[in-house]
Amino acid sequence: MCGIAGACWTSHAEPLSETVLERMISAIRHRGPDDSGMYFSAADGSGAAKPQAALGHRRLSIIDLDSGHQPLANEDKTVWIAFNGEIYNYRELRQQLQAGGHHFRTETDTETIVHLYEDHGVDCVKHLRGMFAFALWDEKKGMLLLARDRLGQKPLFYRRESNRLLFGSELKSLLEVPGAPRELDIEAVDNFLTYQYVPHPQCILKGYNKLPPAHRAVYNNGALTVERYWTPPYPADVANDNQDTFSADEAARFSPSQWQTQLRETLTEAVELRMRSDVPLGAFLSGGIDSTIIVGLMQQLSPRPVQTYSIGFSIPQFDERTFAREAAEMLGTEHHEQVVTPDALEILPRLIWHYDEPFADSSAIPTMALSAMTRKNVTVALSGDGGDELFAGYDRYQAVRLAARSDRLPGPLRALLTANIWQKLPASVDQKSFRRRLKRFLGALGEPPERRYLRWIAIFDPQRLKQLYSDDFRTRLNGHDSADMILKAYAACPNRDIVTRTTATDVETYLPCDILTKVDIASMSVGLECRSPFLDHRVVELAARMPIELKQHRGRGKQILTDTFADLLPSSIQTRKKMGFGVPLDHWFRDELRPLLDETILSKRAAERGMFDTRQVRRLVDEHVTRRWDHSYRLWSLLVLEMWQREFLDR
Repeated sequence: MCGIAGACWTSHAEPLSETVLERMISAIRHRGPDDSGMYFSAADGSGAAKPQAALGHRRLSIIDLDSGHQPLANEDKTVWIAFNGEIYNYRELRQQLQAGGHHFRTETDTETIVHLYEDHGVDCVKHLRGMFAFALWDEKKGMLLLARDRLGQKPLFYRRESNRLLFGSELKSLLEVPGAPRELDIEAVDNFLTYQYVPHPQCILKGYNKLPPAHRAVYNNGALTVERYWTPPYPADVANDNQDTFSADEAARFSPSQWQTQLRETLTEAVELRMRSDVPLGAFLSGGIDSTIIVGLMQQLSPRPVQTYSIGFSIPQFDERTFAREAAEMLGTEHHEQVVTPDALEILPRLIWHYDEPFADSSAIPTMALSAMTRKNVTVALSGDGGDELFAGYDRYQAVRLAARSDRLPGPLRALLTANIWQKLPASVDQKSFRRRLKRFLGALGEPPERRYLRWIAIFDPQRLKQLYSDDFRTRLNGHDSADMILKAYAACPNRDIVTRTTATDVETYLPCDILTKVDIASMSVGLECRSPFLDHRVVELAARMPIELKQHRGRGKQILTDTFADLLPSSIQTRKKMGFGVPLDHWFRDELRPLLDETILSKRAAERGMFDTRQVRRLVDEHVTRRWDHSYRLWSLLVLEMWQREFLDR
């Protein structure tokens, strides 16, 4: 696991100097503390103008510890690569490439990509099973290839200038380039306050982009082409590069036991591939279904007890240690746990700096704590990320199914359910109380399914944002609709039931933009590599083809996971209610973080930015502090945004 940075430019652009590239890779040293390297293409001596490139690399040594220095080249040094990630099928690819006449100088997974490119060109990415972001320079063609893995586990930012393209694993790397502009993208602000993250390909700063998952970009003679190379087969009969693809009709003829057999074999292989490592390896174990299954398969494949790690909190509703211990005892792992008391005032500045863009998923705090604890003993950890999105594990998917049924009710009955009178009923301030959730459910029933789902998951819904923004900021947005991203994701999966379409939308948006961003940044902040077997693209393709009835059954999600891996799951975990991996924001904003709100979002400095109606911000704080409403997630988003501006704009 590593960090990369660099540039490609034509003869009409300013070259990237060695000093600047050194600064770019130094800014991401935490991603690769073990080694660094740089490569600059050379003029051919003919005097003719030709494109040039510079590649920089920071290395966290995982495989081939002694000879894995990067950037790395092919035999005649005409193809160079700077690579971040892991290719899990590199041994199999290596054998094929050697049989085809290629010669290897290292034992690394990185070198397989160089030789794959020699054989397959830009389609080399289709042969890779893993998580990756890389920059590959073809000296003969004067062409730069950027690519990102199918699910978006590894990040890649880029900035296109006149006759020059800059790239880096993190935004902070690009900001080391002299003259790099820092202009806020107000549409990105609108999206952030809706989703709690800035969705790809957008960036919080104008002129910068994130390469989306499953995309590659080719920069050649000043022209940039970005294209998608893989799509999960959620729509009926989608073709892809997997030879095992079968049609929707064939999928429907599969029996439940056949699906279970396929799932067991595919996920077991994905776990086995991710256990390849030349450094100590362990696993996160929360005591939920997903992480317990991964650890159980690891233990079956390992000759010794797996090292497992979990953290707990003093507040019971945030503490999963009892379930983690039960799973560890049943599976026979060597379990480690730690009670943490996150100090938000201490963690916040570090969190803001590491995440580069405003990122308001508060579970980043415990994820950082878990990563730091795990890194003390191992360098690689497997996780259960992706299970909820692939197998309908979130409670909100039950609401999607129920709402779809209500759409088929007779008009008068449906009109009764969507009447405003229900919103006037008293309800607890607790956002998870039955009455509060019922009001929220009924309040969105009158909208189309796609916008209804957005209203349920949004931090600020459109009405609240309209109230929050100042008149000037609202005018500058010029009618921008933050729903565009999620509507586009739904439109890409038009032929399945609404629950499957919703899970597909989350795989396209929430999973890479929130969950995987959170885990990548938190783990790499301490030099820990995190691997997710559920995100093997063959597991994803299998899950995408499954009928929803196998996943969601009698009010419960992930049914096929429970049925398939019952031998690895204690009975209490099979039936337990899902618990979020969070922190007590609601308490913090009434106690230790209350003064910070005055110093940040209620400050004169924040008001002078002119984005928000200060009366509305004050109302959110007052309603929360007096327990009239739980605005904790909204306040956290506003706090993160203000602190991000102070760190990255004001300085």
